[in-house]
Amino acid sequence: MTIKPIRNDDDLKRVFRRLEKIFQAEESTAQADERDVLVTLVEAYENKHYDFGPADPAEAIKFRMEQEGLTG
Repeated sequence: MTIKPIRNDDDLKRVFRRLEKIFQAEESTAQADERDVLVTLVEAYENKHYDFGPADPAEAIKFRMEQEGLTG
């Protein structure tokens, strides 16, 4: 297992591809350890580079209505 920092979105995509392969690894295995470390790195990268912030309640309702095909 070679772990590298996530420095850009290309690195992030690489990590996501790897996580797809090991996401359901059995606990207490090397792959489970790798998964846990990669998830921590992804969270740190996203928190630093993407400001999701709190959702606007009205926008959240509109989005959900749109998903359900409802009009207001």
